[in-house]
Order: sequence, then structure tokens, then C-alpha cells
Amino acid sequence: MVVFKKRKAIHFPKDIVEVMVRILNREDEIDRKKEHFWTVGLDSKNCIVYIELVSLGTLTTSIVHPRETFRLAIMKGVARLMMIHNHPSGDSSPSKNDIDLTKKMVKAGKILGIEVLDHIIITEREDKFFSFKEHKMLD
Repeated sequence: MVVFKKRKAIHFPKDIVEVMVRILNREDEIDRKKEHFWTVGLDSKNCIVYIELVSLGTLTTSIVHPRETFRLAIMKGVARLMMIHNHPSGDSSPSKNDIDLTKKMVKAGKILGIEVLDHIIITEREDKFFSFKEHKMLD
């Protein structure tokens, strides 16, 4: 988990993509080829409170459950949550599993009172990402 002392505000998906691609590219070559699923806890002004690696999976999947996804968000009392995961293939298009997972997490967030602000799929390149929010797929 990374805790931020200097608060960086997130205004656009690109803001968090830059941070997350840097984190991903610091991984060794073997781990960069695995799916990572992170959560980013945000305060009421959209400033980063923490970044947590929730799951480190395989080449094509990572196991994600609402219990682990929202655990730290509840403990830290954040207002909003962003979910980010990578596609090692370099294709940032969401799979059916990605879409289903997003719907499940948005529903869980509503029950808990923690807004899911976005789910972003990244690659090793900052210019190649997919934002569920930008594509109006957070309903």
C-alpha cells in the first residue's frame, strides 16, 4: 500500500493513468506480464489517500472480490474509490468479465456508501487506456 502525504488531486482519468503506469513499469519484467488490480482511495476533494494492490494475478486474469476491494476504503474512511487494472496484452478494451466486475463493484460501493468514481484499464503505455466513466459504463 502506498499512502500519500502530499495530496495529488485526480480530475481526469489521465491523471491517475500517469501514476499507475509508472507504478506498473517499476515492476520486474515477469510481474509486468501479470494482471494487477489496484484500488485508489480518494477523499471528498478527489485527492489520493492511498493506492493498494488488491490482487496480482496471471497473464489473463486476477481474482477480485468486493470484500478485499473495499476493505481498506472502509478502514481509511475514504469518500470515493477508483479501480485500476492492467492488460498485459497491450489491448485496453474491456472484456465481458471486466464489465461484469465493474457492475458488481459499483453496486457494492452504493451499498457501502463509497462511490466508485471509475474503473480504468491500463497498459504499459500512458496513451493506451480505457476509462469506464469516459465510456459511460458505470451504471
